[in-house]
Amino acid sequence: MATTERLGPSRTRRNSHKNILTRIRHGQISGGGLSRGTEALLQERDQQAKWHGIPVMLQRLYDSSHLNSDLSQIHSIIKEVASCLSMEAMSFVTEDRRTAQESTSPNTYTFDLFGGVDLLVEILMRPTLTTQTNFPKRKVNHELFHHFQMEGVTKSLASRDDFVMFLFTLMSNKKTFLQTATLIEDILGVRKEMIQLEGIPNLPSLVQSFNQQQLANFCRILSVTITEPDLGNDDKHTLLAKNAQQKTNLCPSHSEVNQVALLNIPGFIERLCKLATRKVSEASGASSLLLELQDWYTLLDNALVLDALMQMATEDAEQSSTESPDESSLVTSPLRHSLPQSMKIVHEIMYKVEVLYVLCVLLIGRQRNQVHRMLAEFKLIPGLNNLFDKLIWRKQTSTHVLHGQNQNCDCSPEISFKIQFLRLLQSFSDHHENKYLLLNAQELNELSAISLKANIPEVEALVNTDRNLICDGKKGLLTRLLSVMKKEPAESSFRFWQARAVESFLRGSTSYADQVFLLKRGLLEHILFCIIDSGCKSRDVLQSYFDLLGELMKFNIDSFKRFNKYVNTEEKFQTFMTQINSSLVDSNMLVRCIILSLDRFEIVEVLSECSLLSYMVRVENRLTILFRLVNIINVQTLTQENVSCLNTSLVVLMLARRRGKLSFYLNALREKEYTEKYPGCLLNNFHNLLRFWQRHYLNKDKDSTCLENSSCILFTYWKETVSVLLDSDRTSLCAIASYIDEALHGSGKRLSGSLVPGKRGEALSQSPED
Repeated sequence: MATTERLGPSRTRRNSHKNILTRIRHGQISGGGLSRGTEALLQERDQQAKWHGIPVMLQRLYDSSHLNSDLSQIHSIIKEVASCLSMEAMSFVTEDRRTAQESTSPNTYTFDLFGGVDLLVEILMRPTLTTQTNFPKRKVNHELFHHFQMEGVTKSLASRDDFVMFLFTLMSNKKTFLQTATLIEDILGVRKEMIQLEGIPNLPSLVQSFNQQQLANFCRILSVTITEPDLGNDDKHTLLAKNAQQKTNLCPSHSEVNQVALLNIPGFIERLCKLATRKVSEASGASSLLLELQDWYTLLDNALVLDALMQMATEDAEQSSTESPDESSLVTSPLRHSLPQSMKIVHEIMYKVEVLYVLCVLLIGRQRNQVHRMLAEFKLIPGLNNLFDKLIWRKQTSTHVLHGQNQNCDCSPEISFKIQFLRLLQSFSDHHENKYLLLNAQELNELSAISLKANIPEVEALVNTDRNLICDGKKGLLTRLLSVMKKEPAESSFRFWQARAVESFLRGSTSYADQVFLLKRGLLEHILFCIIDSGCKSRDVLQSYFDLLGELMKFNIDSFKRFNKYVNTEEKFQTFMTQINSSLVDSNMLVRCIILSLDRFEIVEVLSECSLLSYMVRVENRLTILFRLVNIINVQTLTQENVSCLNTSLVVLMLARRRGKLSFYLNALREKEYTEKYPGCLLNNFHNLLRFWQRHYLNKDKDSTCLENSSCILFTYWKETVSVLLDSDRTSLCAIASYIDEALHGSGKRLSGSLVPGKRGEALSQSPED
């Protein structure tokens, strides 16, 4: 019997010969197994200890696994053991979310205690056994799965690299695929180190051998191998920590290497696109059946159960016909139609969730442009557009709580599907010319007409869009999204994801035609309703709407006029400003848009046009905002979510420098410090922030390009302004140092009572500068 470390400590030497576990261990080490006396003692002790014959069965299994033993006995013994364990395993899968500690599995514990798991692993990996045609490989793997509920077992298996890689080879057999995939997924979830996909034997041929159902399940495993692990510590997410980590980790991460390995598999992305866009064979009246699954997880708590049911429905059919690897094989199986239509729909949705997640991660990776070209070529966006009304947004979903990227989620498959769909759209559109694939031919023509009417050139990306790859039908994907966005309940967190997806379409160099296209569809009025009149309290949703509103209004006088038409009372305006001032971390991107736009417009023209511009043109209001922006962050607390506050404060000072008023603003900050009785605090903090800004942005070409595109201010001017502010010459009126008393320089502390940085809404693809 295989050795084990879980047999417990031996007792005193005097009583060691009486300890049954010690005698078993000695038998294992010596290779002699159990003596007849020991076996008789086990049988005698069995009933009292309620071992249900498991130790004796394991001894028989060990004896039968020898090279010259009768291998046919292994199957019957494993089947006998399985009968003791199966009920416990099924109870764990279906019970109402109890932890492993709350579950009672005495048979499973006994099985592992006496080395059963180690023995099965040994048998499974023994080449002389597994090459035998009558060896029950599937059954052995099935029993290993039953031990998921024991955390120690999973961690023990996860530490064995040879076993983990061996498991992948078992996935080539359809009979063992499902249990193997589930076991691998569980093992990878507890491993400390990410596996290297390149180390899997014959990975390309293995993936190419999967049918579409298997490939979708394989995506659940891939999601663990291509995603950066959660650091689990907020301090690790600061830009300071990330920059330090980048300096020490000059080589690509394991997840990045794994992404490249997947992209090198011939046909991999094409098959994922087919999976993501294939239609579900639906019976009449099936649309209403999905409503019955609002609490689906109370019935089918584990994806394995659903897959197992689907497998049972197809298994018999496979015995009488040759299996086809074609993607329609599962859908067209006769027995599959015996399952409820609602279950088939949910099953397909669950597949698509996994596939969309993998595509989404690849879209934001280092190989983004390559992935973009492939997704466009294989018509992912038109395919999703055709599924939008029938599957993706077939009905409005009840309000649910917003989950962060790394939070455990109990959402239904339909909710998860919608979120992954919106995150994919966000990643696809963000700062990429392929965003126009979200439109149909009529909508592209509309953009051209808007540019012609305004007497401005068409955007180059629009002109270069391949119309063979765009959406078809009466509406493009972006327009369909806007339609459901307006119908979303006030507190629905889908509003967050929807706003993010639409905002990504506007990001980058500002396009007047894109803005007008969305204005004509009532987007601005919808956003203002949500901020002012809907009673929405979610900071995440409000923050996403502020960011979207900023992109929609930037440099567009028509937007400001429409704003003034909607916000037509002092009460509405004060409500709007209260929302802005309640958290500048959330609203500072909109504030930046207003300040940038005001700098471009002719003052006389706009003051009478918009109360928002009239408010921001007053210097005292700008100074108040600048003071708060600098005060709510410091170098130690800078993250992807609040670094935009630093860049917005820089925009204010860059525009002041253009007009020769930089010294006025710096002096005003100094006076504010003394009024608050914290001299040197604010300016010292700002000085440190700008020094970090230089280290952070001057080494990141992508970030600098995005700063330039979003502000229409050359990055050279950003760099020059920071250098001027950090000048050590204390005689310079534009240097921060000249406004800090020499005795206080470098010794300032943050203001007590300063605002705590708010949590910016988490999005899959962060704002390029945030």
